[in-house]
Amino acid sequence: MTEPLSPLEQKVYHYLIDFLAENTYQPSIRDIARKFRIKSTKTVSDLLHALAAKGYIQRDRARSRGVKLLGIGGLAGVQPVPYYGKIHAGEPALLPENRVRFITMDRRFVTSEDSFFLKVIGDSMNGRGILDDDYVLISPSRRAHDGDIVAARLGSEATVKTLTHRGATIVLEPANPADRSISVGPGDDFSILGVVCGVFRPFCEENDADSEFATGD
Repeated sequence: MTEPLSPLEQKVYHYLIDFLAENTYQPSIRDIARKFRIKSTKTVSDLLHALAAKGYIQRDRARSRGVKLLGIGGLAGVQPVPYYGKIHAGEPALLPENRVRFITMDRRFVTSEDSFFLKVIGDSMNGRGILDDDYVLISPSRRAHDGDIVAARLGSEATVKTLTHRGATIVLEPANPADRSISVGPGDDFSILGVVCGVFRPFCEENDADSEFATGD
C-alpha cells in the first residue's frame, strides 16, 4: 500500500494541491522553500523526491515546475484517494498496477494519508449498513480493535467483516445471519488491510467493468 507521509511531506503535498487550485500552475521549488521557511532548495527537492517515490506525484526534472499531482482535478481542500480493483496475495497487498483510479474527496473526510477505497460485492455486511456496490474507505494506519469493521486479506481474496479476537484465533464476523463467520489461525495466509472508516454509496455511476474486487462475502 502507499507509504505514509511524514508531517512535513503531508504539509507540502497539501500545499501543492491548494496552490494548483488557486493558480492553475504548480509552485516552484523556491515558492515551496519560502512557504515552509526551508533554507536549502535541495531539501525541497528531497521532499518532492519522497512524494514521487511514495506515489503521490510525478516529477519532470526538465521543467522548473515539473510536478504532476496524481488523481487531482484542480480543487482546493481535496485529496485523491486510490481505489483498487483487486489485491495481491502476500505483502504488499496493494500494488500500483491494481489501482483502478483515484476518487477525489474533501480532505476533512480522509482519515489518513495512506487511505484507499475498495468496492463491496455481496451483502454479508448489510446489517451494519454496508451494501452491495458500496465503496468503503480503508485506513491502514488506524489500529484495529474488536468490534471494528475491517478489510482483511485471505490469500488473494479480501473481505469486509467485524473483527473479534478469541485467544490466538481471529474471527471475522458477518452482519448477515445467512453468512458464516471466518476463523483465522496463526498459520493462515491472512492480514488486516485496515479499518473501514467510511462508506460511500453512489446512486448513479457508470459500469465499473475494470473492477474484479469482491469484499463483501
